[in-house]
Amino acid sequence: MRPNMRSQTLCEGRWIFAILAVLAVASWWLTAWLSLVFLVLIIYTLAFFRDPDRVVPVDPNAVVAAADGTVTEIAEVEETEILKAKTRRVGIFLSIFDVHTNRAPIEGRIIYREHRRGLCLDARHSDCSQKNEAMTWAFENSRATIVVRQLTGAIARRIVAWSRVGDELKKGERFGMIRFGSRTEIYLPLTATVLVKVGDHVSAGSTIIARLSEQ
Repeated sequence: MRPNMRSQTLCEGRWIFAILAVLAVASWWLTAWLSLVFLVLIIYTLAFFRDPDRVVPVDPNAVVAAADGTVTEIAEVEETEILKAKTRRVGIFLSIFDVHTNRAPIEGRIIYREHRRGLCLDARHSDCSQKNEAMTWAFENSRATIVVRQLTGAIARRIVAWSRVGDELKKGERFGMIRFGSRTEIYLPLTATVLVKVGDHVSAGSTIIARLSEQ
């Protein structure tokens, strides 16, 4: 795990903190109540950019969630960007109260990273996968290639990438984040056994969402 990741996560919110702090001080001269509102927003922003440590399962066949949030979809779909094959997609919706750091679902090398411009539709709906702004990643090891897609939402407007093609990541290691409500998708081989169901709340880097078949 990179030692500076927590500070890097907080750094992504530096302009938000600065603007809210200025507004809190300026509004103090108008009314203390308005200043209190901005103080509450600062506290919420600190909570949003939290980045807790996670216990990562050591099972090499375990695939962990790439994001915190609620599983809203498990569907068999064609992954056309990288694998060009049928896969099982697990869609995770991140509310504004979830941790928004994304983590590698398996240990391996990043072989693909591509940004796509698009809309900012409600991330709770599966059609946003084709229309919304996105960053697609592929993680590869000797067992499988797992595709992860970060999607913006109606509120989220910024996808942040901290890793690059060629980087070797440990399972559960941070590779990026999405700011303020979004969707993250994990594309699994059909031979993998999915261990979560729609409605489950998962934690990035620690919740096992699937298990790869033994080779």
